[in-house]
Amino acid sequence: MSLDKAAVRAIAELARIEVADDELDHLAGELTGILTFVEQLAEVDTNGVEPMSSVAAMTLPMRKDAVTDGGYAAAVLANAPDAKEGFFTVPKVVE
Repeated sequence: MSLDKAAVRAIAELARIEVADDELDHLAGELTGILTFVEQLAEVDTNGVEPMSSVAAMTLPMRKDAVTDGGYAAAVLANAPDAKEGFFTVPKVVE
């Protein structure tokens, strides 16, 4: 895929990036190279390859799902500038 000046200018406007006219040719070449590389990646056969979330094989440590602390609602709400009926009260920000 090859990009021209008009396409690069449109991409720059969408990205809200100011690009000088004398840089459009250079950026067109750079973006064309990037898109060519991405097109090459599309040709790789990935059938049977499991998706991964990390390049290192690992499992997250599990912990017992138990309540270990709590019951301090009154102490926490004591620090609140305006607490009513056991809840924090905040100013209205949406009308």
